[in-house]
This record gives sequence, C-alpha cells and structure tokens, in this order.
Amino acid sequence: MEREKRNDMSFSRKRSFTFGAYGGSHFLVYSVDRFTCGDETRPETAEENLLDSPAGDRKPFLPASSNQRDTELFEIIEKLQGSRIDEQRCEFPLPLKSQLLTIGADLPLILPPKLGGYWVDPPLQRLVDVSPTSSHYGFVPECYDIMERDREAKIYHKFFRSRYHHSFTAVDPALGPLVLSVCLEEEESKLRVILRMKECSLHGAFSVSLFPNIPSAVELAKMLCDRVTVSKFEVVSYLKAPELITTFDEHRVSPNFKFGVLYQRDRQFNEEDILSNNEESEEFKELLSILGETIQLQGFTRFRGGLDVCHGQTGSEAIFTSFHGREIMFHVATKLPFTDGDPQQLQRKRHIGNDIVALVYQEGQSPFLSDIIKSHFLHCFLVVRRIKRTEDTSETAYEVSVTAREDVPPFGPVLPDPPIFTDRALLREFLLTKLINAEISCYKAQQFSRLELRTRSLLLESLHAELCTRSQCMMGDPSIASLPSSEGPRVVSEGSGGFIENFKRAIRVRSHSFETLGVPRRIGGSASQRPKTEKDGDGDRSPGPLPADSLGPSEIRDQASPQEDT
Repeated sequence: MEREKRNDMSFSRKRSFTFGAYGGSHFLVYSVDRFTCGDETRPETAEENLLDSPAGDRKPFLPASSNQRDTELFEIIEKLQGSRIDEQRCEFPLPLKSQLLTIGADLPLILPPKLGGYWVDPPLQRLVDVSPTSSHYGFVPECYDIMERDREAKIYHKFFRSRYHHSFTAVDPALGPLVLSVCLEEEESKLRVILRMKECSLHGAFSVSLFPNIPSAVELAKMLCDRVTVSKFEVVSYLKAPELITTFDEHRVSPNFKFGVLYQRDRQFNEEDILSNNEESEEFKELLSILGETIQLQGFTRFRGGLDVCHGQTGSEAIFTSFHGREIMFHVATKLPFTDGDPQQLQRKRHIGNDIVALVYQEGQSPFLSDIIKSHFLHCFLVVRRIKRTEDTSETAYEVSVTAREDVPPFGPVLPDPPIFTDRALLREFLLTKLINAEISCYKAQQFSRLELRTRSLLLESLHAELCTRSQCMMGDPSIASLPSSEGPRVVSEGSGGFIENFKRAIRVRSHSFETLGVPRRIGGSASQRPKTEKDGDGDRSPGPLPADSLGPSEIRDQASPQEDT
C-alpha cells in the first residue's frame, strides 16, 4: 500500500515538472523523481527505478553521491533550456511616445487601443472600413437632428391626460408589476392602450370597429403582450394617479446635459498629464467660447451639473449654454480645482470621470488614445484640433473625430468628408448636437442599459405600490391607515437630472413606498430624517439636507446624491 502511494506521487510529480520544463525529456522527468520527494531527499529503490525505465535501458542501480546527483541534474537543465532562452529573446519596440514624435504631422486625431474595444470615426483606413455614422447606416448628411431618448415617454401626457381614461394595476407571476392605461378616443373611434412592464412600455391603438364589445383590461393587456398571465386587474381610483403615472413615464426625459472638456497639449499621452493642465491657451479659450459662455458659479441659478454654486468647492467659473431648449453644463478640467501633490487630480476626475461623454481639445500633433482616461462611465470622446487649411493663409479651421466603446451604437450627425469646419456657428451646431446624441446613444451600451433596467424596475414597483395604497385609502379600506394629504407623489418628478441620479432616487422612493404600506422605519430621536447628502439638483442651490417627509411633488427630482469618485 505504501509503495503504491509513492508511485502515485511519483507520477503526479512527473506531469507537473514536464509542463514546467517546456516539454523536457523523459530522462529529465525520471531524474527529478529519483532525487526529490516533497521536501525530503532520498535514494529511489532499484525496483522503482526499473518501473520507470524502458525495458531496453534497464541497468543495475548504482548509488551516487548527493553532490554528483545535483551536478548532473543542473547540467541537464542547462543543456535543455540554454538554447530556448536565446530563441525567446526579442527586440522590444521603442516606447510609444518616441515613436509618435518621430512620425510627423500625418498622425490622426485618435488612435484606438491595441486590444480594441473602441470604434473611431472617421476610420483610420477609409478604403477598408465604412464610417460608423455614414449614410450606409441610415444617417442623412447635413442633418443635425437631436435624438429622442424615449420617443414614447410623452404618449400618456399627450393622448390620455386631457381625455377621460382609466388605469389598472396587477402583479403578474412572471412579469411582475403591471400598470395599464386605457383611453377611448370617440372622435376617431380608437381605443388607445399603454401597458407598463419592467422591461418596457407597450403602446397600441385599436379601431373600435374590431370589437363587438369593449375588451376587458386583461384582454387588452394580452393583445399588447401575449406573455401576460394575470386573470384580473385592479382599478386605480386615486384622483392624482395621472400625476404619478406621468412622472414615471417621463423619468428618462431630461432637458439637461453635462459633458467633460479635456485640454490635451502636445506630447501628452497619459491621463495624469492631461488632467494636470492649468494654463489655457488663447486657442483653447476660443473653442470654449464656441461651446458656451463663461459664467460665475457663485449664485448661479440654472442647471449646474453637480458643480458647487455656494461655497466655491468646484472652482469659480464654468462654461454653460442653452441649446434648442436644453441646458448644458461643461466640466472644464482647467477650471476645476487643482490639487498639488495629487498626480491623479481626483478633484477634477470626480466630475469628468462621472460624465458619459467628453470633448477633447488637442493642441499639437499628439493623438488621443481612446482608453487613456480610466473611467467606468466615460464611453465616448469627441476630439477637436485646430488646423490651418493652407500654409499661405491664416484661415482657421477645426478638424473633428469621434471615438466610442464598441457597444455604443452609431449616432449622428454625420461627419463631413473631410471632417473639417471653418464656420464657427456650424461647428457649434455640430458639436452640441453630436454631444447630446452621443450621450443618448451611450445609454444603449450594455453597462448603462442594465442599470436603466434596474432603475425602471424599482420605479415601477414604487408606482404600483403607491397606486394600490392610495386607491385603497380612497375606497375607505380600514386595513390601510389614512395617509396625510400633504404628502405628494413619491416617484421621480419630470425634469430628472440623469438616469444615474434617477437610480439613486429610485432606491429612496422604494424605501418610502414600504413606509406607506405600513412597514415601520427606523426612528432616531424625535423624528426620522433622510441621510444627509449634498444636493445635486437641476438648479437648486441649497447644499444642506432635507427631511424626506418635507419634500413635495416637484422637489423629489432635486434631491440627488453627490457625485461619486471614479
């Protein structure tokens, strides 16, 4: 039994050392087994030796000294590996920085990472690849239309709220909470239906002539989604239900955007160098003037994009603009606080790293690497470089290029060919439209789509619980305690500040919904308050915390969490 155990250990060691020696000979394997067994050195018996040796090579066992055996072992290893070491030698390429500086002025604005994961527009090889935003993908040149993030978000507000309609709720075993709205448009003889589920909302309009009788709520729901298995819906009788439903449908619709702005000087190829720039050249200031106007943050009352407008903790100035009914705040790296001794400049990166899209202004011929800024949120970069059309003229032009992660769908407007702009007004129209569409398109990337789905699920659970609770109170259900009339809807109100903020609010909203259902909450002291956080609302300048119970319907959207470091 003991001998079999030793043989098993011997075979196991052979396999391990064979791989470690890159395919060493059988003799090498045998030699190692002969001298070592774990941490103990011992001679192998003649019988074990015969088992491991081929039949024709069996020789009588001759004991040898320890020093002689060690010498033989290392000589064998040296002979086998000596030639392989020379074969594995290679000449390393020059550092990236040295290579780029010797190529000259023909470098593109953007270089994709070696491992891939990003697309670049215009492509580096135009004759091989098709531009991700060319007309091949259905984009019309010279069309500067702003994308809609959710085209069906305002259907309820447009077709239902001004008409007499009914809403219903149910919980499907497979689909979860369902909220159904039905409206009869008598002037057009249409029956309009919206079914809200965790994944999406389904909308349909049916001619009344198709039905001998008005279908039930269950039948209408199954007409929109055949996966519905519920047999009964509950009627919503709460008088302010349209407000709750509208705020849920439009929680993704926001008129406000925030983008990062980076300043890349010549010979800067890493994140630390780019974020450490403090001086602004006249050319960079000119581009900022094209994007928007310089505003003083102190006392600023419009959309602030997470910047401090009370205590100056995020600098004194920023770039802001209004564009086709939308407010845009730019997080300019050179205007955010600089921290001595911090090579990562976290005070700057905590804002720019939490943006989804950033604009990069290049000064010089150094290209921008797509993955140079390490961030979980940044998915797209627009790179702008100031150039001269010809050597004998002082006419200023701007060259533009775009890069985004590979799971970001293409978006317009289309880059012209060549991607050069000489008109400042046209450049502003293109850049702002491209930035907005880039963010909307980035929401479809895998990381953000999962987060949005979870946010929607939480908000729908909150909406369903709120409608059921309020309706039962309206019907005088004695099992539900009467809720104070001063409490407004607890779902996110319209004009949200972004889906990341919506997700944080959804967590708080669901907590309050449990309270309305009678679940006790923790009380510390005389009254329970919401955890203290710095407000990050759309234009709200108050930095202090507010108790959760003091928020009205229009204030829920302004109670956001502070920006997180990336």
